[in-house]
Amino acid sequence: MNILIAGANGTTGKKIIEELSKDQKNTVYGMIRKEEQAQGIKDLGGHPVLADLEENVDKAVDNMDAIVFAAGSGPKTGPDKTTAVDKNGAIKLIDAAKKKGVERFVMLSSVGSDQPQQGPEGMQHYLEAKHDADEHLKASGLTYTIVRPVALTNEQAKGTIKADKKVDHADTSIPRADVASVLAQAISEKNTFNKIFEIHSGNDTIQEALNHI
Repeated sequence: MNILIAGANGTTGKKIIEELSKDQKNTVYGMIRKEEQAQGIKDLGGHPVLADLEENVDKAVDNMDAIVFAAGSGPKTGPDKTTAVDKNGAIKLIDAAKKKGVERFVMLSSVGSDQPQQGPEGMQHYLEAKHDADEHLKASGLTYTIVRPVALTNEQAKGTIKADKKVDHADTSIPRADVASVLAQAISEKNTFNKIFEIHSGNDTIQEALNHI
């Protein structure tokens, strides 16, 4: 399976490439904006694809079977960049996938994006961007999965999660490595097709959790 990772140079994106590259049936492509990031993608077992979510991305999706959107503008950028990447960049990639016949699309979203106006004041713009991208994906006709984790940490993977339509957000977190595993496994897990679910660290193996969404 040819799989494109948007946001490949990010912490979570790198872990997704590493996870998917373990299966020799996969050919994993990492979308990067800068040529100097290419070697890092290769070192993880991926193939670099030079493309920018703020520009035309049509060529990046050629011959792909699935796309994982794990890109983000990051906490140090302003609202304009959040709109450009988290909302418009995602929408642009969804539209390119549809135009080029890529049927499978997995979205890394966030808890709170279903009701962004109820989120913390400093997070509302980000959650609105995620909400709009999620809604566009749902309406696209693509076979989607939208994963909404709680706060992310850089701790080692635990390998166990809690997944449900809604989870308790208070005082909960999840390692990025576990989020990457969820996104990687969801690509081919039919029980996640056309579903939205939230995740945090829990007691179920990832496969068990995805089996019971």
